[in-house]
Amino acid sequence: MPTLLLWLGAAGMPVDAGEWSGFASLEYQGFLHPALYPEQHRAYFSAVLQPEYYRRFEGSRDSFTFVPFVRAAQHDPERGHADIRELTWLEVGADYEWRLGIRKVFWGATEALHLVDIVNQTDLVENLDGEDKLGQPMINLALIRAWGTLDFFVLPGFRERRFPGADGRLRTEPRVDTSQSIFESDRKRRHVDLAVRWKKSFGGIDVGLSHFAGTGRDPVLSLGLDGGGNPVWIPRYDQIHQNGLDLTAVTGNWLWKLEAIRRTGQGPAYSAATGGIEYTFTGVFGTRMDLGVLTEYLYDDRGASAPTPFQDDVFIGLRLALNDAQSSELLTGAIDDRRGSARFYNLEASRRFGGHWKLSLEARVFADIPPTDPQYTLRRDDYVQLELARYF
Repeated sequence: MPTLLLWLGAAGMPVDAGEWSGFASLEYQGFLHPALYPEQHRAYFSAVLQPEYYRRFEGSRDSFTFVPFVRAAQHDPERGHADIRELTWLEVGADYEWRLGIRKVFWGATEALHLVDIVNQTDLVENLDGEDKLGQPMINLALIRAWGTLDFFVLPGFRERRFPGADGRLRTEPRVDTSQSIFESDRKRRHVDLAVRWKKSFGGIDVGLSHFAGTGRDPVLSLGLDGGGNPVWIPRYDQIHQNGLDLTAVTGNWLWKLEAIRRTGQGPAYSAATGGIEYTFTGVFGTRMDLGVLTEYLYDDRGASAPTPFQDDVFIGLRLALNDAQSSELLTGAIDDRRGSARFYNLEASRRFGGHWKLSLEARVFADIPPTDPQYTLRRDDYVQLELARYF
């Protein structure tokens, strides 16, 4: 940081300290059943630090943001890791925005699965739900016009997916050996990916259309051997093209959601979609609470040959917001496989205490997972997770 401030001073920019914020947290992850493998454990503790530095420069609308992340984890060295979530210079013009550096970009609309969200690599050792992302180096130009916002992305520096280690839970069997990763492109991690997205609001309707061309973020796993002759999964990253649509529409208390993609380059071309509705009951039971009822359908036209467990599934959930001073909220739901017996239950809840503390609860249960399901190795990994965070 001192080097950066000196550079800004040489460029004629103000060099005062800016604003610091962020959080530090302690996490407990307890598993309800004995592990399948002897090297795994029933309980895991970890600690997280994620500060954020923000500076808006005087005399302009330009700004700089820096968000590092580090997790120290017990038992599983793969879950202990550090990352730069954001290191971005933003230049704001009258009808454009330039962003240069490392960022996280989210595209999506649905609750159960985010199909179109492809710019950043999933930080899988953080959470199985795929919502935590690694920072992605990029150059981003946004053209802001009356007909919508058009974002162009140049994405150098591919980020490989991290997987739990042999001592970690929620892992595959055999484990994934990232030291043997295979890339379709001769440039491997140096391949420059490209993306473009148009978004526009029409009253209560928000529409996004996107295209991505480059190294797919989801690796295809194939069986191989490690240096000791043990079986492992070897990830392969193909060159893909993906067209995406995300849409939300608000009509009264109804919220309609849709994500759909068409992907080529990763085996035969395929299409997938997730869509559904959410209805919110306001002031339930004569209180300030809001209760949302959600349902979504998850579809993948590859059927049983798809590497994802969500090819013909239904999600049903409830979202409760207490609308109190502590921002108490709860989301619970289940995904049911219409072609088999597998079910996945999820619960997330959080509540603030005072002005700086937040307690979060997460629970996940994998029920009746058949041997043919991609989640079969998780059949003993039901868990409860508690996180206590201090914000500053």
